[in-house]
Amino acid sequence: MNNPDAPDLATCADDYDPQSMTVAQAQSVIFRYLKPVDGTMWVPLRTALNRFLAEDVVSPMSVPPHINSAMDGYAVRFTDLSSTGETALTVSATVLAGAPSPPPLMPGQAIRIMTGAALPENADTVVMQEHSRREGDRVWLQPGQQSGQHVRQAGEDLHKGASALRRGQRLRAAELGLIASLGIGEVSVFRPLRVAFFSTGDELTSIGHSLTDGQIYDSNRYTLYGMLTGLGFECFDLGVVRDHPVAIENAFEEASRMADVVLTSGGVSVGEADFIKPLLARMGKVVFWKIAMKPGRPLAYGHLGQCHFFGLPGNPVAVMVTFYAFVRDALLTLAGANPLPVIPRLTVRTTTPLKKAPGRTEFQRGIVSQNAQGEWTVRSTGNQGSGILRSMSDANCFIVLPQDCGLVAAGSEVEVQLFEGLL
Repeated sequence: MNNPDAPDLATCADDYDPQSMTVAQAQSVIFRYLKPVDGTMWVPLRTALNRFLAEDVVSPMSVPPHINSAMDGYAVRFTDLSSTGETALTVSATVLAGAPSPPPLMPGQAIRIMTGAALPENADTVVMQEHSRREGDRVWLQPGQQSGQHVRQAGEDLHKGASALRRGQRLRAAELGLIASLGIGEVSVFRPLRVAFFSTGDELTSIGHSLTDGQIYDSNRYTLYGMLTGLGFECFDLGVVRDHPVAIENAFEEASRMADVVLTSGGVSVGEADFIKPLLARMGKVVFWKIAMKPGRPLAYGHLGQCHFFGLPGNPVAVMVTFYAFVRDALLTLAGANPLPVIPRLTVRTTTPLKKAPGRTEFQRGIVSQNAQGEWTVRSTGNQGSGILRSMSDANCFIVLPQDCGLVAAGSEVEVQLFEGLL
């Protein structure tokens, strides 16, 4: 999965500092190595949700296929309408959506028409029923109508042969409905991205085992599983791997055989039992391993053979922050997304002061809410320690504080990145 055209960092990034890259530099460097996975497949429309199109969807028909009414009302010839007073016309027929077109409209006639029904020949305007009064087969229409109003033209949404959706488009609920409206039941998508992950650390114990002195339960694999499956990837959980070079090397070999991307948590710092970086350098390639950010400074990116590798920190909050700051967009690109689904940043006022020292980009946990005046504001969740996973559950956003920012006073404007999206 490596990009053979990506140059070595020693020549492609003069400002590259392996000890402390900025967040933007690291994101840029990662993307030099990315291209979509090989392999596509045809799948039924109902199983295509959250997959990425491998080729354009071309419309086999015009949408809508015929001129139709956008309102319940009366189809008329605009030339029959008076511009100064009410117009009285004879109602010659009623047409419902899905019914065959009625006979052509003659001068002095109107046809009762429902939303979606085909316009009869000679009709070019629809007067909504709220602008009419009817007695028997006669209808009086109010003045002030516009020529062509409330009429949907054939092909107004899509013309036959046009690209309805482009290669790389993520298929959400709206896209599934659009494809179904074209009568298409199967689509070509990129195969699922395969991601293997494991945690390292002698202090970690998996759920179902009793804790001994000095041990804690491993939460990172469950966090990673939730984030990965939420994006639609195929996951391989290799469990907890002990802090021993042979054990980690074996896990690397197993993971690289089954996956496109390998993720680890823990073991990328500078402690005596942190073996990830030296093993990656021997078995593959280390691109960088430290970022000027908080939480999450120890972050390794590189390659294991043809696999992309991300070594995430061991602290639970840092795992989530680094995943959303770097790994999410990289995995979506490898999965075929084009353009990337963007997580927008919004500017709001903070109601609490924020502690921050210049020098690193910080992703602090916050809670966005609406005050009594209808203004959206954000407040800190409190203690920003990278081991306090409860704060991620309490929060609904990251407060993103730039690298050169210092202390932030209450009432100041800050950027926030919301956790949840509508679609």
